Amino acid sequence: MAEHNLHSVAFPTLEQSLIDDLSRCSSVTTKTYRDGQTLFSVGDRDFKFFIVKSGEVEIVDHSGDQPKTVTVHRKGQFTGDVSHLTGNPAVVSAIARGDCEVYVVSGDVLRRILNQCPAAGDIILQAFIARRQLLRASADFTGLRVIGSRYSSDTFRVRDFLAKNRVLFTWTDVETDPNVDLLLKGFGVSEADTPIIACSSMLLLRNPSNRELADRIGIRRPVEQTLYDLIVVGAGPAGLAAAVYGASEGLRTLVLDSTAPGGQAGSSMRIENYLGFPTGITGSELADRAILQANKFGARLSVSTPVSSLMFDKTYPVLRLDGDETVTTKCLLIATGVAYRRLNAERCEQFEGRGVYYAATHNEAQLCKGAQVVLVGGGNSAGQAAVFLSQHASHVLLVIRGDDLYKHMSSYLAKRIEQTPNIELLRNSTVQRMNGDGHLKSIEIVNSKTGEKRTVETPAVFSFIGAVPRTDWLPPEIVRDAKGFIMTGPSLAQSPHWTGKREPFLLETSRAGVFAAGDVRSDSVKRVASAVGEGAMAVQFVHEYLKEV
Repeated sequence: MAEHNLHSVAFPTLEQSLIDDLSRCSSVTTKTYRDGQTLFSVGDRDFKFFIVKSGEVEIVDHSGDQPKTVTVHRKGQFTGDVSHLTGNPAVVSAIARGDCEVYVVSGDVLRRILNQCPAAGDIILQAFIARRQLLRASADFTGLRVIGSRYSSDTFRVRDFLAKNRVLFTWTDVETDPNVDLLLKGFGVSEADTPIIACSSMLLLRNPSNRELADRIGIRRPVEQTLYDLIVVGAGPAGLAAAVYGASEGLRTLVLDSTAPGGQAGSSMRIENYLGFPTGITGSELADRAILQANKFGARLSVSTPVSSLMFDKTYPVLRLDGDETVTTKCLLIATGVAYRRLNAERCEQFEGRGVYYAATHNEAQLCKGAQVVLVGGGNSAGQAAVFLSQHASHVLLVIRGDDLYKHMSSYLAKRIEQTPNIELLRNSTVQRMNGDGHLKSIEIVNSKTGEKRTVETPAVFSFIGAVPRTDWLPPEIVRDAKGFIMTGPSLAQSPHWTGKREPFLLETSRAGVFAAGDVRSDSVKRVASAVGEGAMAVQFVHEYLKEV
């Protein structure tokens, strides 16, 4: 969407008739603010939504060196962005400029408006999405500051975590920024303290864990101690689909993820064969929209909330979380997906986060701009990554073990790779060894047919091989196949762990009321559309199960 059109979507003016409709279908009050009074501040949680009745409200960004005006809302315009739905803290402040009168709407009422008043709700939701897009694309918006070295695995971990959680931030590389010494001095730290996270002139954290970071910047929502109808473990396409359908159909739904929403698909820079997106969509955009949908219908998402084990209290599944906290549910959907397998190459582990990566997004592309890179894998994820990286790297070596690129990759993608001039395909090859001092400098590739060895200078290797299911936290009652994927369906009626009087539903595991969907399920089709379909289908089986209990 052109920036001019995006701006008009982001900052519309509601007609008085629409505002009157909102007042009729929900509880809306009015309030007067005097010149200079703050309506909400950056960092506030559960802040109100305001529609300007008279006067002006200035939206101010405090994240940079000096406060900056983002926009000024006038009569009929409104404050807010996607944080109202996600529950994350406000990223800007709102200040009255002159005396102003506003309509005041609480978060619960706003969600009701979005669901029950579509004429105004659609305008508001589209504006929220567009505003976040504008901030993300703005060169003037700083957001959080991450200061650290491109060769530090902790710096990469922090950047990766923030990016996956759609947090707005700016990275300063201590290796290349000429003003970094002055910047660090201003925060009272040295390079040895990096990575550091700051907001404006305030130092927040020094090399935090993901959990500490999530807690400090307010993106980790506490888990309410209540009995849920449905808990979904894993917020990839299957888990998010289940959250949308479960919450929209009235189920009290909680989604837990150890890192961030989106799953592996969330790191894809282009998904082209997903129904309804003929020009393709990034995994991040798809996840963003799914997260908003789930929140709009009242699902609760908690990230950086790893599940360590599963137990049972009579018929209810009980999940033990990090820190020995527990949460109980009537039904459980396991949608934890898979992880890429580590390359079987000497010194591979040593260079993870400092030359070896398991996703190819803008974060990783920043680290290898203009360089030669190596990508290992022959599936669609590897293919999309190769095409994306070819736009940033000088040369991409795509390494596959077999001799047929079309065997595991969609035809349209394999053809595109063959037609991209700076992608070179190495068939029948594997990475044998990695070399470097502190960070990756070169690798050794061997051809399995000829035995020929080749040394390649590169700062980055991207691995997209194999699939290891994330099921190591499950008890023996949840039957898995020889590779660790969760088995589901009627055949499990013969399992000693199945105690139901009927056969298991299609996506039900060996324990009644526990379901599995997406890549973690045995014999599932490893595609985004399939995962979404399974997540939606699982909710129907949840309803059927709940009729029994």
